[in-house]
Amino acid sequence: MAIVIRSSREIAKVKESGMIVGEVLSKMKNTARLGMSTAELNEIAEQVLKDTGSVGLFKGVDGGPGVRPFPAVTCISINEQVVHGIPSPKRLLAEGDIVSVDFGVKRGGYCGDAATTFGIGRVSSDKQHLMDVTRKVLDIAVEMIRPGIRWSRIAAKMQQAAESAGCSVVRDLVGHGIGTELHADPQVPNYAGWGSNMSDFTLKQGMIIAVEPMITLGGYKIRTLNDGWTVVTADGSPAAHYEHTIAVVKDGCEVLTLN
Repeated sequence: MAIVIRSSREIAKVKESGMIVGEVLSKMKNTARLGMSTAELNEIAEQVLKDTGSVGLFKGVDGGPGVRPFPAVTCISINEQVVHGIPSPKRLLAEGDIVSVDFGVKRGGYCGDAATTFGIGRVSSDKQHLMDVTRKVLDIAVEMIRPGIRWSRIAAKMQQAAESAGCSVVRDLVGHGIGTELHADPQVPNYAGWGSNMSDFTLKQGMIIAVEPMITLGGYKIRTLNDGWTVVTADGSPAAHYEHTIAVVKDGCEVLTLN
């Protein structure tokens, strides 16, 4: 595992991309309305990319054998969809939906990546609880990140917060390092006790990671739909997803994907 340490100049470059990501997510949240299609939401991000001369990180990503490359610049996942939902003119936003939007940008050679979940109209108390818990889990990471702390300590607190609130943490998908490429070392799990496929690491000044808790109201197991991309909860329960690109700095951390 080779974790790259970034200079202050490089962190500033990631922040330039991250601020575009934050702007897009804010615009999409404020524009989303009942009856709007997820394809229309995706067009908001397309327009910002055009206006800023930036490159979206998701469109064209290889899906592996037999799966078409990802066709949009955003992933828009609704209710039981956890991540990687494909925007469509046929998928209309309905009263009570919760909508998770994931978006990434590369500008000047450096990447920013973030996600948010929001409701459409009147959302059930269970779904609102899920969004509140997921946001809190991300906030716990932001509060704890600093040089010298082992990631496993933070991941354990994230999992504890989710499960004590009656929710589950998705295991099969995790956060990641980020910099000149979208995905880099290390893998950043949102739970403790992971297997030998991932290594613990100590946070150091200059590291940049994308922390992205994916929390469900039911069990933690997931499956992928026949489109090869859309990941849903195995038991059909709602899921929420929040993410920030975060730099480890001298006295703690800096969130790079704020609007």
